[in-house]
Amino acid sequence: MPVAIFKHAKISGIVTCVPENFRRIDDDIDLLYAGNVKQVARIKKTIGLDKRHVVDGNTTTADLCQTAASDLLRSNKVDPSSIDALIFVSQTPDYFQPATAAYLHGVLNLSVNCAAFDVNQGCAGYIYGLWLAFMMIESGSCENILLLAGDTLSKVVNPKDSNVASLFGDAGTATLINKSAKVDKSYFKINTDGKKFDTIIQPEGAFRKPSSNEINDQKIFEVSSNRGLNDLYMDGAAVFNFSIQTEPKAINEILEFSGLELKNIDYIIFHQANRYIISNISKKLKVSSDKVPKETTGKYGNQSSASIPCTICDSIRKDLKQSPTKVIMSGFGVGLSWGTALLNLEDIYCPKVLFYK
Repeated sequence: MPVAIFKHAKISGIVTCVPENFRRIDDDIDLLYAGNVKQVARIKKTIGLDKRHVVDGNTTTADLCQTAASDLLRSNKVDPSSIDALIFVSQTPDYFQPATAAYLHGVLNLSVNCAAFDVNQGCAGYIYGLWLAFMMIESGSCENILLLAGDTLSKVVNPKDSNVASLFGDAGTATLINKSAKVDKSYFKINTDGKKFDTIIQPEGAFRKPSSNEINDQKIFEVSSNRGLNDLYMDGAAVFNFSIQTEPKAINEILEFSGLELKNIDYIIFHQANRYIISNISKKLKVSSDKVPKETTGKYGNQSSASIPCTICDSIRKDLKQSPTKVIMSGFGVGLSWGTALLNLEDIYCPKVLFYK
């Protein structure tokens, strides 16, 4: 079971960058909802969708992550040659070959002695990336790691698909993880249920031709002018059920693993799937709503691997400067994968969300 306790790694900075361009759900009333104003009002109220920041045709995930990383390194006066590893977490890379991490390594002017690799992960990707970074530091092989996590899912969503088009936003983030002799213990738990891999899927675009031999959900093959096999598919009901069944258990497991209780936790930062899902998870946990930020989706869209760091920058950044903050982070979704971490955030560089022009 992939559980871990780390004693020598800490986060020293988090930066988020989103495209300046945005769309509101009201802009798509005619295209997606046949002009039904009441339906859109209901979606905004219950699910929490409103505005989503989306890239133009030429901007990529790497562009957003590069902007975030450049600010993080410059503002903290980090010598690029001191970075021992660059981890790029995304499901919308710039290239299949080479790894987008190699491209970012070059434009950020990192040392030839720095490892650079991609991780193909989505909603749980930030936790997976932190887990890898903390593990690499704990092993003694690295002292400074740059974790870049982001997605531009607007590029793989059919703009006429009402199931997903108004949901996803784009973002890139940068997180600096350092070796430290004096840190509180950090706790991680990582999970996967690959039997449900097709719950969220882009069926075509890589190298396997989708067929019923591999794919369980035959609705995936029901294409129309609103969705093709190159577009992202999501079974929304299955994702909701997965989320509210899995996440309360995941939070309780990390608390049990750490020996702490909910009262010891300052914030729980969930992947911002949507406000409705997070509210239902919070109710199951019986946790105070002021401990659980849930407005990120309505302001920026569902940002996949970038949603947890974006929520930190947007919602609790001021608290991080005032006192040590004990946080649970939990990502869940595409894969189906989920990961949970419990760690202390103290005196970290965390500016307001940056806008990419």
